[in-house]
Amino acid sequence: MSISRRQLLMGGAGLAGLAGLGAGVGQWLQRPSLDPRYAYQLSAAPLDLQLVPGFITQALGYGGQAPGQLLRAKQGERLRVRFTNQLEQATTIHWHGIRLPIEMDGVPYVSQLPMLPGETFDYDFVVPDAGSYWYHPHKASGEQLGRGLVGPLIVDEAEPTEFQHERVLVLKNWHIDEQGAFTDFSVPREAARGGTRGRLSTVNGQHLPSIDLPAGEIVRLRVLNLDNTVTYRLKLAGAESRIYALDGNPIVPVPFKEYWLGPGMRIDLAVRVPQNGAAVVLRDGLFRLADFVVHGSSTALVQAPWPRALPANPVAEPDLQRAERLTFNFEWVGGLSKSAGKTGDFSFWQVNGVAWDGNDRSCLDRPAARLRLGQSYIFEMRNLSQYQHPIHIHGMTFKVLSSNRKAITPYFTDTYLLGRNESAKVALVADNPGLWMFHCHVIDHMETGLMTAIEVA
Repeated sequence: MSISRRQLLMGGAGLAGLAGLGAGVGQWLQRPSLDPRYAYQLSAAPLDLQLVPGFITQALGYGGQAPGQLLRAKQGERLRVRFTNQLEQATTIHWHGIRLPIEMDGVPYVSQLPMLPGETFDYDFVVPDAGSYWYHPHKASGEQLGRGLVGPLIVDEAEPTEFQHERVLVLKNWHIDEQGAFTDFSVPREAARGGTRGRLSTVNGQHLPSIDLPAGEIVRLRVLNLDNTVTYRLKLAGAESRIYALDGNPIVPVPFKEYWLGPGMRIDLAVRVPQNGAAVVLRDGLFRLADFVVHGSSTALVQAPWPRALPANPVAEPDLQRAERLTFNFEWVGGLSKSAGKTGDFSFWQVNGVAWDGNDRSCLDRPAARLRLGQSYIFEMRNLSQYQHPIHIHGMTFKVLSSNRKAITPYFTDTYLLGRNESAKVALVADNPGLWMFHCHVIDHMETGLMTAIEVA
């Protein structure tokens, strides 16, 4: 697959100055007036953070902050981002969950060449679906995501919804010690298990932040898990809430009790904020992630009704009667086998008996499946291990149909958390031509073999 750098440097562009994630938690400023050709100009660059009081962490950030600046777009319109690499290493941007042309997908040697230090690339694509998404590199992923190169992307519905208030919460654990220095992003013993966890939990770059909520109102709470490894067992104490969307795609609203949110996954909640003085807490199981401070007071004599369900995204409905069936086994190799792979030079995981090797570009010539454009498919995804795997597909959206471990109300998503020893069936229409990555989003699982490619032509 031959791609010239000149071809890859053609496109749209961009700039925005939005409020810092850490400074104004969940409060976003309006985009300034810009060159009409551009939406955002974005850079990746080294950044000093104070994650541990009194100590500096030498991180990486998008737009001068980590997690990166919030980008916004409107459904059905073009997003143009002029991206400049100010790092000392090559990088790219992958737009997680967005159905876009393969040329914009940000995978090195598939959609573009790795961007060398000082280079600029114009990402330019239409965003067909509303919802909560995010962006990150697909080059040296463990280190670059681990050091802070993750950012939220919100695509607003084409028509206004009934939500009047919103907060965006980015969840991330940091691999740092007591003095703020980075520890290993991947330890072989942990990569062969559930993945290498960080030690400091943050929401929008802060440990245990306090976030304002307006008393008596209904707030759309967008929660994005942008962590390398951690699956959060999300709970919300002190307020009634409902789930409105999973991974960007609307569902029929249901009461929110708890939800397992794997790396790369997102959930949109409607929260009925209680009156002033009530304690509202976001938890990961028994552990606090953030406190909500209820401010003001409501003058409404009657509680506002829950907002209507969000409009469905224009995702093609698979034809289950005519769908072809494929099986994907996600499995442990069974030992500390050496390979030419990336993280620690180990290969612990494989898809259908083949471990992905990030240093071997010929892997791209051996996709796990070749799909016919326009054909419907049912994938049986089988987790043959004792560890969870959030399985993500690029460029397309699939519909979760069933599981052998739990009841499923079918819904569309781009990332499914495959539990230990779980088999799940998902369906899609192969409607986007290209060579698309299909992988676990526990990053050191991905970098030690748990990735493959699917070709649509």
